[in-house]
Amino acid sequence: MDIHPAASAFDARAHDYEKGRPGYPQGAVRWLVEALGVHRGSTLVDVAAGTGKLTRELVPTGARILAVEPLAGMREVLGSAVPEAEVIEGTAEQLPLPDGSVDAVTVAQAFHWFKAEEALAEIHRVLVPRGRLGLIWNRRDLARPFEAELQEIMERYRAGTPSYKGAPWQAAIGATHLFGPMAEAHFTMEQELDHDHAVARVLSISFIAQLPGTEQARVTHEVEKLAGRYGDPVVMHYLTDAYWCEKVK
Repeated sequence: MDIHPAASAFDARAHDYEKGRPGYPQGAVRWLVEALGVHRGSTLVDVAAGTGKLTRELVPTGARILAVEPLAGMREVLGSAVPEAEVIEGTAEQLPLPDGSVDAVTVAQAFHWFKAEEALAEIHRVLVPRGRLGLIWNRRDLARPFEAELQEIMERYRAGTPSYKGAPWQAAIGATHLFGPMAEAHFTMEQELDHDHAVARVLSISFIAQLPGTEQARVTHEVEKLAGRYGDPVVMHYLTDAYWCEKVK
């Protein structure tokens, strides 16, 4: 499967991803579920599901949930964490699903990794008429001192790794004739992390996960030192951005 090299690094850090990454604010999940019209009897596909951080929040809807994930390490954790979901190998650009077979598609923390035009065409293909696409991201609140200092540690390793902020995904959705206008809503969230979980949170980031062991050890030391100045547990503050749009024709 055609996966961005940096995204492939998640495979080896699936357990850190599960350990350190937050879920999503309940208000954001409710907003998304209501906007997508998901209910018992619906079929929903969570694309690039990772370890199921959003997938598990969708289980209470009673919908049939298909969790599509390209990386084997992530699928292993996902299957254990969310046994209610049907875990399927695949990518956003090549969904192993029939035409017009699903009511809604969600993508959490991942659309910026996709080849946007190809992914939109494929999502459009599998959705029923007027089916809906929901997107959601957590981003660290860089107005907070701990998050800002943590960003300084990590950003020197980012290079050209795709990111949610400033990515071309919004332009692609705005330009497509496959989906209607995008609605959005914004939320806040806090995550308490002991120092071990704070390190896992950082090591789960793609461009950190692909560093050589010596560099990862250096990052680990810096994160532990930083967290030590902010107490145990440290509180991570997030801004959560949620979006949805409807299939045209």
